[in-house]
Amino acid sequence: MLTLAQKRKFVTDGYLHIPALVPDAMVQTALQAINHSIGEVGKTGADPARYRVDSFCFELTRTAIITDIFNRTPVMSAVEDLLGQGNVLPVEHVQIAPRFPLPVGQEPEPYEGHLDGIGGGSNGMAKGVYVRNFTLFAVVYLVDVPAPESGNFTVWPQSHLAFQDWFRQVGHEVLSQGVPQIDFPRERVMVTGKAGDVILAHHQLQHTGGHNSSPHVRHALISRIRHRGTATFDKKAYTDIWHEWEGIAELTADYR
Repeated sequence: MLTLAQKRKFVTDGYLHIPALVPDAMVQTALQAINHSIGEVGKTGADPARYRVDSFCFELTRTAIITDIFNRTPVMSAVEDLLGQGNVLPVEHVQIAPRFPLPVGQEPEPYEGHLDGIGGGSNGMAKGVYVRNFTLFAVVYLVDVPAPESGNFTVWPQSHLAFQDWFRQVGHEVLSQGVPQIDFPRERVMVTGKAGDVILAHHQLQHTGGHNSSPHVRHALISRIRHRGTATFDKKAYTDIWHEWEGIAELTADYR
């Protein structure tokens, strides 16, 4: 399904934007369920303390309306093109990730990216703890994100390669002190797109949820997809970032 050019772009940049991968009917159904939850369930749901800490719309995160967008669409085929047929665990949980507008007149703060799984004390993980428990992000836009500063999924291209080099020099244990502040080859990219588009990104790509200076809520779903060997390979993936990517093994030889 993915072209050779798309696979090469993923290897070099660490992410890939694929237009119109999710059928519009599925997008609209998910969006209706999410907006109902925000408006009618809201913070008075079954576990209000986790409303922002874990995920919005927590009662929807494991429902077929949401998980099928990854498991029963070409999203899974694209992931298998990268990780290899039969290597991808089904998606069981999805982060529902709206980005709400900033207050009128407020300027966005400077961007700070991160890697997932690094304990900060306020993100549900203790400081000093770090885990590598997924292989790639799959982000699905449920609404059009036509311009920067609209809550865009934001990435630092080639940062996955820069981190691999850094961890080989100093050891991944440095992550117990937080995300390292190192120089990246490229400036950040605020990914624009349309409803139904998907962004695939390597787990070791510096990223963040962009500021939203638009008047609209940016709706997206984020799945952290796992290779069947993720738990076994564990933290070794910080310094051997292509071990699990059997679908593109011939393209990653120069980066290993």
